[in-house]
Amino acid sequence: MAMGLQVSLQGLSGLVLLLCSLPWAESGKVLVIPMEGSHWLSMKTIVRELHARGHETVVLAPDVSVYIKEDDFFTLKSYAVPYTKEEYEHNLLSLLQMFFENEYSVTMFLSNMELMKNISAFYVRSCTSLLHNTGLIQHLNSSSYEVVLTDPEYPCGALLAKYLNIPAVFLLRFIPSDVEFEAAQCPSPPSYVPRLLTRNSDHMSFLERVKNILYNLPFKIIFHFSYIPYESLALDLLQRQVSFMEILSHASIWLLRFDFVFEYPRPIMPNMFFVGGMNCAIRKPLSQVCIQFFPRSVPPI
Repeated sequence: MAMGLQVSLQGLSGLVLLLCSLPWAESGKVLVIPMEGSHWLSMKTIVRELHARGHETVVLAPDVSVYIKEDDFFTLKSYAVPYTKEEYEHNLLSLLQMFFENEYSVTMFLSNMELMKNISAFYVRSCTSLLHNTGLIQHLNSSSYEVVLTDPEYPCGALLAKYLNIPAVFLLRFIPSDVEFEAAQCPSPPSYVPRLLTRNSDHMSFLERVKNILYNLPFKIIFHFSYIPYESLALDLLQRQVSFMEILSHASIWLLRFDFVFEYPRPIMPNMFFVGGMNCAIRKPLSQVCIQFFPRSVPPI
C-alpha cells in the first residue's frame, strides 16, 4: 500500500512539475473541465492541491450539475445547457441503479444500451452548448491558460485543449474498449492483458484469449455511439477532419485512477502514472472508545 501511495504522489508530482516548468511564471493558470459524479470527487482532490501550491484554477462546468458546486479553492465558470436538472438527475439515477442493482457484466451493458445512449446524448448536448458559446470560447482564448486538466470520458475538455493548443492532463479510470491505451500508443496485448469484465488473469489459455478478444466487441459498440459524435464537434471547432483517437492523443500526462498493486502486469508509457486511492481521506487516530472496545486489534504506540 505504501508503494501504491508513492506512485500516486508521483502522478501528482508529475502534474505539478508540468505547471512549475512553464516559462516566465511562478504559478500556473489551470483550466479544469471535469466530468460529473465520482469522477469530480477525485479531480477535486487535485484541484485543491494545485490551489494550495499557488496555482490559479478555473473549473468550467454546465449550469446543470449535481456534484460540482462553488468552493473557495477554485473559480467556477458555468455555461447553459439545453436540459433541466430534473431530466439530468432522472437519467443519472437510472444509470446508477443499473450499476448497483445488476451484476456487473457485458449483458448488463447490452441490455441497457438505450439508457446509455440517453446519458451519452446529455454529455454531447452539453459539449455542443459549450463549444457553440462564442463569447465563452473567445474568453477562453484570451485568458492564457497554460494547461487543461480534464477527464477524457467527457471528451469536451480534450477537444478544447487541442483547440486552445495547450497541454492536457487526463485523469480517468478507463474508457470502453481500451482506447486510452491506443491513443497513448501504449501496447495492450490481449494475450496477457485481461479485458474489462472477463475475469481473466494474465495467464490465459487459448479459449480465454479468444474470450479476451470477443469481450471487447460490445464495448466497441458503446464507444461508437458514445464518442464518435465528438468528431463532428471537432470538425466544427477545428475546421478540419479529426478522429477521436487524435483528440485523445493530445494528452501530455495520463493520471490513471487505479493502483498498480491491484492490476496484472501490463505495459505503460512514461507519461502514465497510477494515482488510485488519491481521494481517500487521511486516516485519523482511533478514539479512546474504539481502542477500549478493540484492545487486541490496536498495536501498541
